[in-house]
Amino acid sequence: MNKAEFASVSPAPLLRKLLRGLVVLIVLMAVAGFLYENISEARDRRFNPMEGELVDVGGRKMHIDCTGQGGPTVILDSGLGDTYISWRKVQPEIAKFVRVCSYDRAGLGYSDSSPLPRTSSVMATELHVLLRAAGVAPPYVLVGHSMAGYDVRLFANAYRDEVAGMVLVDASHPDQENRFPAELKSMEGSWNREAEFVEYTMPFGIPRLLGLCEDDPVQRAADCNWHSAREGLAEMKAFSQSAAQTAATAPLGNIPLAVLSHDPDKPSAEMPPDLAKSTNEIWEKMQEELAHLSTRGTQAIAKNSSHYIQSDRPELVIEAVHNIVEQARQNP
Repeated sequence: MNKAEFASVSPAPLLRKLLRGLVVLIVLMAVAGFLYENISEARDRRFNPMEGELVDVGGRKMHIDCTGQGGPTVILDSGLGDTYISWRKVQPEIAKFVRVCSYDRAGLGYSDSSPLPRTSSVMATELHVLLRAAGVAPPYVLVGHSMAGYDVRLFANAYRDEVAGMVLVDASHPDQENRFPAELKSMEGSWNREAEFVEYTMPFGIPRLLGLCEDDPVQRAADCNWHSAREGLAEMKAFSQSAAQTAATAPLGNIPLAVLSHDPDKPSAEMPPDLAKSTNEIWEKMQEELAHLSTRGTQAIAKNSSHYIQSDRPELVIEAVHNIVEQARQNP
């Protein structure tokens, strides 16, 4: 082939071959990632089986773990995107003096997904259906951490006669998005994007490869999966709607109520110090307001604890639950 003939040859065939090769490589990597994720999930769950049972709630199953004896039954509701594992430091101790149940909201952990919106109103109704299906009879002492503070308040609003008491563990306030510093909004956008990244890449094992799943094998078995990532993001996106639903509820009347709040001297490490300080000051004020939801409400600060009081100071959660259970028993 002379120079003229070589110059007349189109580069298109070579480019097409390169593109086909790239597509094949991407497909092979996606398949490999998919297999890696599914094998890893199956291995984690085989060696770290769930506690409790799966209960049929109308064509799908939800996970609940009940231990202990005696009433009123304590119901533990985890924060945004968290599974029943978040209560493992407190449930065994609470079970020594009363029956206590933790569970996974639809789509989280071991529970099947729900076709309904991920708002707190829906989740409170789904919890009620689960308790009835599992044979867990009222009255209940409801314990809600973080966003689950919305869930338990909406549950109490809808099923007032079934609720004997409540413990709010550093619970969300329905007006917090309006009162927090404006700078926090941009950070929330970043957190949403991170959650979207985890959801979209989880089927291909990328979060697991990047070390974004928990090191603890029991927790990893429960929540390092695609449906939990999707559910957590859905709850996050519905947070404002859940807050509005909670804001419309009535006060708790004379229901025994304990509010546990994190130590203001232990701000979130995810925020700059100045922003953390101003956010904490607003949070403290809102925690005081939560204690006034009931005429029998009290508030306590969990010294040396961050947002996850049930992990940092589990004995304080256990004590608060014990106090509310005793009040409920004295005034059935």
